[in-house]
Formats: sequence, C-alpha cells, structure tokens
Amino acid sequence: MRRVSNDRRPQRPGRLRLFLRRWRRLVRPAVGVGLVVVVLGAFVGGLAVTGTPQRLIADATRAIEDAAADAGLVVATVTVEGRVHEDRDAILAATGLRLGQPMLAVSPETVRRRLEELPWVEQASVHRRLPGHVHLAIVERTPFAVWQNRGVFAVIDREGRVITRDGVERFAHLPHVVGEGAAETAAAFLDLLDRHPEVKQRVAAVVRVNQRRWNLRLVSGADVLLPEGHEAAALARLAELHRDTAVLDRALKVVDLRLADRLVLRPAADVAPAPAATPADRGRRG
Repeated sequence: MRRVSNDRRPQRPGRLRLFLRRWRRLVRPAVGVGLVVVVLGAFVGGLAVTGTPQRLIADATRAIEDAAADAGLVVATVTVEGRVHEDRDAILAATGLRLGQPMLAVSPETVRRRLEELPWVEQASVHRRLPGHVHLAIVERTPFAVWQNRGVFAVIDREGRVITRDGVERFAHLPHVVGEGAAETAAAFLDLLDRHPEVKQRVAAVVRVNQRRWNLRLVSGADVLLPEGHEAAALARLAELHRDTAVLDRALKVVDLRLADRLVLRPAADVAPAPAATPADRGRRG
C-alpha cells in the first residue's frame, strides 16, 4: 500500500505562467477579432475569385465590418495635421467620417480624394490607427496674391489657381493683381518687381492691360505704364530714375516708360501751375 505524504505543498506558478494568466483576458478578444476578420476576409476573397455576385460580396464585407465594430474597432477620434487656413469643420464634413463608424468601413483612399477637393487642400493622406484613431495629414496651398477681375476678388496661389473668394480681406497684405489674365502671369512679373524694393514699396497694385503688358498703380494714385515684353529693363530704369530724382514721390498722374528713348510725365490734375507774377508783385520784390 502506497503512502501519500502530507508534506507535499502546492507549487507556486512560475513567472511566465503568471504573466500569461494576467494577459490572457486581454489577448483573447483581440485574437478572436483577428480570427473573425481573417476568416471572413478569406471568405470574401474566395467569393471574389469564384465570381460571386457583388451583392453577396458586399454583404460579406459588411459582416466583417460589423464583427470588428462589435469588438470595439470603431472610429473614436479624428485628428488633423497641417491645417492653417481651411476650416476644421469643413475638413471633418468632407471626410464623411462619424464617431462610432466601423474602422474597417473607412476607406483611406476615398477620404483622401474628398479632402483634396477642398479649396485649400493641395495634398492629403489618411491613416487608420487601430483600434479607433483616424489621422488626417494635409498640405495646404500657399496664398500668393489677391486677384481682382471685373470687381470680384479672390485669393490665388503662385500658379494663378483660385483658392477662395471668401474672407479675402484677411489677405490684404498680399500683392494685389488686377485684370483678366493677371492671375496666371503675376508670379513672373512680381519676381521682377522684387528686385527693386524701392519701387515695390510704393506699388498698391499691378494691373494687366489687354492681357499683354503691365501697369503699376502706385500708392499715390499714379500709374506707371510699362512696355510690353521689356518689363525687366523698364523696372530697372524706373528704379534708377527714382534714386536720382525721387520721381515716384512726386505729384504725378502718369509715368510713361513705354518708349525706350523718352520718358513722359503727366502731373496730377490737382497740382496747379505757379501763378504768373503781376506788376505789383514785381514792385514789392523790387
């Protein structure tokens, strides 16, 4: 007869076993969701290969999304990176995302296309970060100038594309370009003007004339008429003339530089000529 010793004590589980017990409750749901998603995903893939009708494939896809959602894979937070000018509410509305939406129902490509339809958005990328975080990263267009054409104002980028016609007053510090065809050609001309800061700081607007040449509208109200196709030389000539004679600070209506061999200056209408001296005046001076 075998004797059973009463000296045996229950052994304590090792550290590895304790670790597995502790995490088993957390691991089990994730594994379950993963298995459901993998099995259903393989099932949907098999349906597509075998030529199953699209309606059945769509039903199976929704089953995957619902299974993941039941396990907690739903949209809980949406973050936006890179926003400067575009309205945050407009961004979120454009995505079509909603809190509680199944994460697997979010199509990053579809959301990206919707974002890039917004006026300020140049590029966008969309990242799903399980279990419930959708991150939007956008690159906005850079406002370059305010374009005025037929009384309508718009903010444009360097390529001349209209960004927005709303809230233009917030961009009053940008260069002002006027006229049909001015938006597409403004960047090259404004680059020339940047070479002559003493001229640029006195310019209120640059005006495209007949889609062929440029005028400068000065802060004083005077117009500087530039020759077609020779803007760089004319601006250099104007800058030198101003350094020598301060012509841009005079009370003028027009400075005409269209002819290479002469300069035409027209005084402002409210500048009266000096009165002729009378005999009495001469007598007083004598």
